[in-house]
Amino acid sequence: MQIKLRFLGAAQNVTGSRHMLEANGVRILIDCGLYQERHFRKRNWDRFPIPPDSINAALLTHAHLDHCGLLPKLVKEGFKGKIYCTSATAELARIILLDSAKIQEEDAEHKRKRHAKQGRKGPYPEVPLYTIEDAQACFPLFSPLEYREAIPLGDGVEATFYDAGHVLGSSIIRAKVRWNGQERIILFSGDIGRPDRPIVCDPTVFDTADYVLIESTYGDRDHEQTSNVKKKMADVINSTKKAGGNIIVPSFALERSQEVLYYINELLHEKAISPLKIFLDSPMASKITKVFQNHPELFDKKMTEFIRNSNSPFNLPNLELAGKVDESKAINNIKGTVMIIAGSGMCTGGRIKYHLVNNISKPQNSIMFVGYQAVGTLGRQIVDGAEKVRILGEQREIKANIVRIHGFSAHADRNELLKWLKELKKPPRKVFVVHGETESASNFGNYLREQTGWDVSVPAYKDEVILD
Repeated sequence: MQIKLRFLGAAQNVTGSRHMLEANGVRILIDCGLYQERHFRKRNWDRFPIPPDSINAALLTHAHLDHCGLLPKLVKEGFKGKIYCTSATAELARIILLDSAKIQEEDAEHKRKRHAKQGRKGPYPEVPLYTIEDAQACFPLFSPLEYREAIPLGDGVEATFYDAGHVLGSSIIRAKVRWNGQERIILFSGDIGRPDRPIVCDPTVFDTADYVLIESTYGDRDHEQTSNVKKKMADVINSTKKAGGNIIVPSFALERSQEVLYYINELLHEKAISPLKIFLDSPMASKITKVFQNHPELFDKKMTEFIRNSNSPFNLPNLELAGKVDESKAINNIKGTVMIIAGSGMCTGGRIKYHLVNNISKPQNSIMFVGYQAVGTLGRQIVDGAEKVRILGEQREIKANIVRIHGFSAHADRNELLKWLKELKKPPRKVFVVHGETESASNFGNYLREQTGWDVSVPAYKDEVILD
């Protein structure tokens, strides 16, 4: 009997998370994410490297696009098994996949028109990667489960989901394989959150594992303290308001937008900032915020207390949810300082591009980045100091104040990841470092070897390993 792991995405890069576990004749896919780095996007169009109809089940760690965003394509290519995840993840993934499909359709139409006008063809087909109909075809396959509920997946193979503390409903997955009286435990970290973050609970820790797949998004650095995050936010808001400008916040619709509101709520209570108009300009983020309100059982103690005392950050007095396109456009006509929180978080699509066009070339404005910016994304170009960037087909000068707040991250940093791993009572047989840019993954792999003496590997795309 062999246990085989295949690394089909997020191997020496961050997005496109996909791992295949094969044991006892059972094939299990863990995550099926969309590639978002420009130089890896071609992989989104490739046929799945394993026949989708041969996969028994898919396990979804959480609803971020780089973990769930290729599910519609997988189903379109023949996958018919169940997609296991928490109920919150299922609700969130439906929203995110529909939004992604809508963007795919709109981008394809926009490119067709632009390329026809310019008399050229782009590097990718001028058709959607998948449609709204394709996304909807996934939904009957979702099979929600509770944390710590063991799910049998086939001959001697089961999986259990545990709170990852990353985003609402996010999971660490423990797979257990039994054969001939033996047992192996494989942990798939998904994205691990940070302890003591707002809204969600801390990540679950484990005392036993034979093999661990560990993310390394921030495996080569340590985050700033939360107190510094709040101070930086207050400084940006106050200085921009004094200059008469706007604060533009590219933000992921899931968790990050809600977390920004949480901190603004605290700053207002502490009187560290004066009231200002805030727009959550993302229909998806607005829908996701309602999912948060529907799942108070997943909140940590402090957030639960906020809700109990009617101080919910989702009900700020100056907060407006801009759902319709006309409402989004009308924001540009408002006089005085406003904060606009809009997706996508890496500026790869969505309404944030239009707000950048209107604000990025004015020195009184601030663009405040509160999330990870993958290599090759528009957001990464901006934070890396580009003088000009191409937005909506035209070059735009960057004159606005560009601020990056690292400590906002929903990903554990180097020492937090190490601390999580060291909860294991004995060394695992092997640790596989995934979900990090090549340098970050490599540095974290070296750091782990130095700190623990464990057997650590940094697999590459499409690598296969046999587990004994």
